[in-house]
Amino acid sequence: MAKITAVRCIRTRHDGSWVIVKVMTDQDGLYGIGSASDVYQPGAVVSIIEELLAPVLIGRDASQIEDVWQTMYTSGYWRNGSTLHTAMGGIDMALWDIKGKEAGMPVYQLLGGAVRSAVPCYAHANGATYEQLEEEVHAFQEQGFGVIRCQLGGYGGGGFVSPQGSSIFPPANLFDEASYITAIPDMFEKLRVRFGMNLGFTHDVHEHLTPSGAVSLSKALEPYRLFFVEDLLQSEHTSWYRRVKETSTTPQAVGELFVHPQEWLPLVQERLIDFVRMRVSKAGGITPCRKIAAVCEAFGVRTAWQEGGENDPVNQVAAAHLDMAIMSFGVQEINHFRSGEKEAFPGHAVLENGHLHLSDKPGLGIDIDELQAAALLGNQVSLKTYHNPYKLDRKPDGTLIRP
Repeated sequence: MAKITAVRCIRTRHDGSWVIVKVMTDQDGLYGIGSASDVYQPGAVVSIIEELLAPVLIGRDASQIEDVWQTMYTSGYWRNGSTLHTAMGGIDMALWDIKGKEAGMPVYQLLGGAVRSAVPCYAHANGATYEQLEEEVHAFQEQGFGVIRCQLGGYGGGGFVSPQGSSIFPPANLFDEASYITAIPDMFEKLRVRFGMNLGFTHDVHEHLTPSGAVSLSKALEPYRLFFVEDLLQSEHTSWYRRVKETSTTPQAVGELFVHPQEWLPLVQERLIDFVRMRVSKAGGITPCRKIAAVCEAFGVRTAWQEGGENDPVNQVAAAHLDMAIMSFGVQEINHFRSGEKEAFPGHAVLENGHLHLSDKPGLGIDIDELQAAALLGNQVSLKTYHNPYKLDRKPDGTLIRP
């Protein structure tokens, strides 16, 4: 069996925020790649991989994925953190890539084989005005998407409503809950009149609401039969989903910020949510996510792995391999990568008629062209001084909103 000889981190994208892990082995030409990208903390993730995890893994059997995962999980004693799990997720994906190459089959075959021919996805429609949003929804419908996320005035609601003179902060940083709870149902009323009831719609609240606001919005959205509403509440307030479920039939998708089992497990066990929204890399990779999917299947909850705009093509492919093989699959969020970004990742998933199609090559089927990846980064980017804090929203009185 192949032994791990090195674990490398490759920084790429125009700002250096993508971290691609490359696990090398003692077998000629045999290596695997994975995604450990974190747009806010890439340097911290790289440090964990290089200083904590790599020294523990050198010389290990690359085929012992479960044991390696458990070793990484406990290697620093304290566990269940975002940066640690992201680092683990990248290495875990790379090990599945290696195992697939050794077996001569795609990773989804190792997970039990395909249960669908392609992966249905949802696109992101955004508009500063309703008219712009409607145009984007129509364009995505024409491209074959059956589910479309609809945002108006800002991602997750940030800057959605800014009454003139009501805040000392710029409108882009302002979130007014009362106006938002009125405006979003109005938006979906117009969309349903324009597109009918059969097109699937989602909306991302991005954890901006108070518990009472979450209950009110979910109830107000019922007539528009959303595919789901995403992340109504902060992670600290998930017990309120019981009240949401008791008062509304709007499907709930939750978990973009989740990184460990005790966050998602009670919600699934009690059937308080309808979709799990964890990012594959943030959850710790393919190994834990296949277990999450199995638990979800038992409780009638579906997956909708997170694929926000800052994610890389490798994470998208890893999510798609899970999607191909699991019965609890619901829908897959999609990224629209630039042509240069695609060129840096030969074998990337192909989007066609609203569905992702994977390469049939062994492993994950995707690789990294390191010359193209370096060109994508450019010489002007200083990785040591990279700083990209999350952009915060505030209430009209100036109070910070914690997502």
